[in-house]
Order: sequence, then structure tokens, then C-alpha cells
Amino acid sequence: MDLDAYVAEHEHEWRRLDQLCGRRRPDADEIDEMVALYQRATTHLSALRSRSPDPALVSRLSQLVLRARARIAGRRGPSWAAVGRFLTVGFPAAVYRAWPWWCAVSTGFTALSFFLIWYVAGNPDTAAAFIGPEAAADLVDSGFAGYYTEFSAPTFAFHLWTHNAWIAAQCLASGVLVVPVFYLLWQNALNVGVVGGVMVSYGRADVFFGLITPHGLLELTGVFVAAGVGLRTAWAWISPPAHLSRGRAVAEAGRSAILVAVGLVGLFAVSALLEAFVTPAPVPTVLRVGVGAAVWLGFLAYVVVLGRRAVRAESARAERTDPWLAELWPSADPTRAWHPTRP
Repeated sequence: MDLDAYVAEHEHEWRRLDQLCGRRRPDADEIDEMVALYQRATTHLSALRSRSPDPALVSRLSQLVLRARARIAGRRGPSWAAVGRFLTVGFPAAVYRAWPWWCAVSTGFTALSFFLIWYVAGNPDTAAAFIGPEAAADLVDSGFAGYYTEFSAPTFAFHLWTHNAWIAAQCLASGVLVVPVFYLLWQNALNVGVVGGVMVSYGRADVFFGLITPHGLLELTGVFVAAGVGLRTAWAWISPPAHLSRGRAVAEAGRSAILVAVGLVGLFAVSALLEAFVTPAPVPTVLRVGVGAAVWLGFLAYVVVLGRRAVRAESARAERTDPWLAELWPSADPTRAWHPTRP
């Protein structure tokens, strides 16, 4: 290849492509010309790489081709519209579809926790076997209340945020195996039951529920959602819908679980702020509990209202596209999506 002759022949095309890439708002004809020159420049670059030993020319043309490609394809930056759609459609819809699962988890967990509190409170020897009499006395005197003021509020909130997010991540990631989810739930229920039982047995039930309720309502709901979605993924593997293969069913449930995982990061951030700033606040208990209950009810309303609206809109789109698709597609009706009592 005569390099000088090749450059002289195509130099004007490269300059023109460089000029077009610098235009702020090219018109339709200039865009068509840019695409054509970009395609030619990629061919020229391929020829030079294979035949020319001139690295400076290859580097110059490579930069021009990359610049033209970015100009033609455009650069996609962070989209606030996508974030808004996730918060108003994606996350609430994913949580709403799984409501039979996390409601069942919350019911079972609550029943087990209250049973353990009742049993430990009525059998002091049981508490002593778990944590010892001295530790139980220290827990009642100052240990339980002191836990919420031991560290500075920002540090405590960050620790709680990461800890709870890690528990939720374990529930979501290990959901398909089933057993780890139940083990994590049992560990948390046992902790609540033993500590609550000790506090109740010493006549400090007001302190226990007054401190755990403001943040516990939202925090435990996040754990229930994570566990329920994880178990829903397992059921997609055990009993997939008739119109989906087992792998496809798990993939569909897994995509929903990813949406939930991202959304729960924000939920646990809010619950961590409640536990670090509201729970130990020197205000009347009724006010602290009221704030926590209001935030919890707000989250439930957010999921029910926006989630149901998103699911119904998806079902309506499916019906417009293909009427029978709405009957088969599991996301159209949240009570039919991999439900434990029907396919």
C-alpha cells in the first residue's frame, strides 16, 4: 500500500467526518452523510491496521471512528425518568405481586415470636438457659435500652442499614434453596422471642414494645418481603406455571427479586434512620410509636396503591395485545403468580 497516496485520497472524507462530529445540531442530510462517512472510515481503519505500520495514523483514525460512533449512537446518561418509573411502577409492582408470600411469612413470624415471648416469660428457666441470669438482669436494667444509644446516631444508622440489607440479600439470594430462608427467619424470631420474653417476665413489656415498635414495623416488613420473594422464586422452580419452562419461571421470578432487592435498600435506609433517631428520642412513647406506625402504613399504602395500579395496567396492555395472554401471563394477577395452592 502506498500510504501517502491512500491518505491523500481519503483525507478529505476524514476531515469532513470530523467537521460533522463537531456540529451541535446536524440536520437529517448531515446525519446521513455522517453515517456514510463513518462506515467508510471504519473500512479505512481496518485496511490501515492490516497493512500500514504507521501507529500515529492508526491512532488518529481510531479516535475519529470512536468519536463518530459516539456521536451517531448518542451517550446515555442517568435517566431520572427511569428512576421515577422504578419507584412508581417497578418496585411497588414487584412487591405487590408477591404479597401472598410475604404476608404468609409475616403472619408465621409474628405468631412464632409472640409464642416465644409468652413461653419465655412464663418459664424464667428458659431465659436463663439461653442467656444466663446475670445477662438477663443486665438486659432489663440497661442493656436493652442502652443498645439504641451506645453509638452515635449516624454510625448506628449506617450499621443498621448494612446489617438489615445483608439479611434481606441472604433471603433473596438463598430463597431458591428454601431452608436458609427459614433458618434466618427462625434466628430472628428466636432473638425477638427471648429478649421480649425476658423483658416481659421482669415487668418491662412497656419498654420492650415501646422501643422495638417504632422501627420494627418497617424493618421487619422489609425482611418479610425479602423472605417472601425468595420463597416465591423457590416455588417457581418447584412448580412452574404450565406455560413456562422451569428455567424461564425462575428467571422471571429472579428478575422480580432483583427489583425488590434494589428497592429494599431504600426501605432499610429509612428504617435505620427511624431506629437511630426516632426510637431513642426523648419524647413520649406514643409519639415515637406513632411516627413509626405512620411510616409503616405509608409504605403499605405505597405498595398497594401503586403496585396494584401497575399490575392492572400491565394486564390491560396484555389484553390489548392478545386477549388470552392476560389469562396465561402470571404477572397479570398477583394472586395467581406461583401461588402455593395452584399453578
